Amino acid sequence: MKRAVGISLGSSKRDKSVAVNLNGVEIQVERIGTDGDMAKARQMYLDLDGKVDAFGVGGVDLYLRLDQREYPLHAALKLVSGVKQTPLCDGRGLKHTLERRVFQLAKSTLGEVRFKQAFVPVAVDRLGLAEAVGEVSDRIVSGDLMVALGVPIPLYGIPAFKRVARVMLPIVSHFPMSMIFYGSDGAEHEPKYVKYFEESDLIAGDFLFMRKYMPKNLAGKTVVTNTTTEDNIALLKERGVKTVITTTPRYDGRSFGTNTTEAMLTAYAGKGRRLTDDELNGLIDELGLKPNVMQLN
Repeated sequence: MKRAVGISLGSSKRDKSVAVNLNGVEIQVERIGTDGDMAKARQMYLDLDGKVDAFGVGGVDLYLRLDQREYPLHAALKLVSGVKQTPLCDGRGLKHTLERRVFQLAKSTLGEVRFKQAFVPVAVDRLGLAEAVGEVSDRIVSGDLMVALGVPIPLYGIPAFKRVARVMLPIVSHFPMSMIFYGSDGAEHEPKYVKYFEESDLIAGDFLFMRKYMPKNLAGKTVVTNTTTEDNIALLKERGVKTVITTTPRYDGRSFGTNTTEAMLTAYAGKGRRLTDDELNGLIDELGLKPNVMQLN
């Protein structure tokens, strides 16, 4: 059996292990959280290097991609330095393939959709999703400056976001880990930036960013997100969310992050390296991978 292991700086409360069969290939897919313990995560990478088929890197990105350029996050790369044999997947491949195609792949279940306004709390690490959202929304608001940097300025439209990102990413590339790791537990905080949540009928992006600031009432809204546990789905239902679309498939009640899902596909392919966007798109089609659509209310 092949083995794909996602090692995350996030909470161990979100750990999950399932056996997945892809076209007759059995893969043990595991997500292991280290509760923010960077030394523990680093040691796990080194101990398992060469012993598993692919790593998922969770809790941080190794690179941020803007159009055809990738910006390294140097602090995150230090976390995995020394890994020589096992491919490292931080999910950026699936963020520009599976997430970029989310509405196309979900069309058979979701049908044609159109939204008045979409709010993406943080778009910088999910540009593929943001671009997909922009195509089905009359207006898109990115909250990167607000949510990630505490600067109370919303960005309207993908072009405005990209202009700011081109200026900021060379700086963000050198941020310390304390600024690029977004917390280990995903615990609820006080609602913030409520105006943008309330005005939008579509909310898209990383679930932990959403949960941190989302208001109590999300009645009738559509949420497109990634890593969700059964408890997370119950919370969204309680808040009144109408439809939840997880960009990665659900296995045994859990949608894994793009990093672990990409590690699963990398283990399946067996090339001993990260897969290209073209290879990932090919596997998405070959395996029939689709987002999961849930009608909650």
